Amino acid sequence: MSKVDRLLEIIEKKDLDGIYITKEANVKYMSGYPDELAYLVISPEGRYLITDTRFTEMAEKACPDFEIVNWHNFNRSIPEALRNICKKAGIRKLGFEECFTTYDKYESIQKKLGEEQIELIPTCDIVEALRYTKSQEEVENTRIACQIADKALEELVPYIKPGVSERELCARLEFSMKMHGAQDIGFETILISGAKTSMLHGKPDDKKVEEGDFVLVDYGAKYNGYISDTTRTFVVGQPSEKQRQIYDLVKEGQETGLRFMGPGVHATKPDEEIRKTVKEYEEYYYAGIGHGVGLDLHEEPFLGNYGTRIMEPGCVITMEPGIYIPGWGGVRIEDTVLITETGTEILTHFPKELMILK
Repeated sequence: MSKVDRLLEIIEKKDLDGIYITKEANVKYMSGYPDELAYLVISPEGRYLITDTRFTEMAEKACPDFEIVNWHNFNRSIPEALRNICKKAGIRKLGFEECFTTYDKYESIQKKLGEEQIELIPTCDIVEALRYTKSQEEVENTRIACQIADKALEELVPYIKPGVSERELCARLEFSMKMHGAQDIGFETILISGAKTSMLHGKPDDKKVEEGDFVLVDYGAKYNGYISDTTRTFVVGQPSEKQRQIYDLVKEGQETGLRFMGPGVHATKPDEEIRKTVKEYEEYYYAGIGHGVGLDLHEEPFLGNYGTRIMEPGCVITMEPGIYIPGWGGVRIEDTVLITETGTEILTHFPKELMILK
């Protein structure tokens, strides 16, 4: 069954005549549209992609199964274009993505559709439910993104040395990913050193790497819209006893987390087991140890003591425990992991033994 047919089954059960999709990742998932500023209306009577003059030619080539609607032709009004589509498709109850629609847009659309007695009905996570598990094609795109990322980090390692700035290293890494075929970087790169590594989402700046620093690199490549996510932590120069201890503890914790990932496993289970491993430093451990990744960087299932879902074959999830000691530094080790019918497959392959850089 196609994605659209599965979606139509869902909206029929919700007593909707059609759905208006605005989230960029959901638009791409349902239509294959590769760019920005496009919206979908999907109903049993038709499939419509709404965009403007800048993108219509590309949309026609990329989305042959959709009727392309240029909202510039409707008094430059998306609500007017929506009203026209609803009348054409016989839509009386139109669902919309409540989490991705601002109040002013909701008001303007409601006002225009109300003129035709068309009801606007909020929905949540309809397309996301379809995206929870990945198809073979989606997994292959993710696999290639991971391969690109692995190659780029391998090329970066010789440049990680005292005197080189975080910003320069970040630029080299991102350039390398694109040279190896990445469509773009997957997200804003975290490349930080020294005591800054205690900041889970620290920003690279002009700080130069120093002898004895941890260097933490959290990065990803995007390929055909799909994102990889990897973190590795290095030591520049001779590591201290405490650096080795913390690194080994996080590595053991990550291995534990990986062992407790698999089909049918609840999202809270890896965290429960990792806490036993890192107990000595539990106050510096962060419970957000993993998340789904695909067209979005952060998707369900979210792993941690707040997780609510069950892992299923086809889920792609990160495993990324860390210990972060303010004023001292931190270590995180992260892989992108595919849940299979029988267990897991790690998609990121850069080595995880402590790498001491001279």
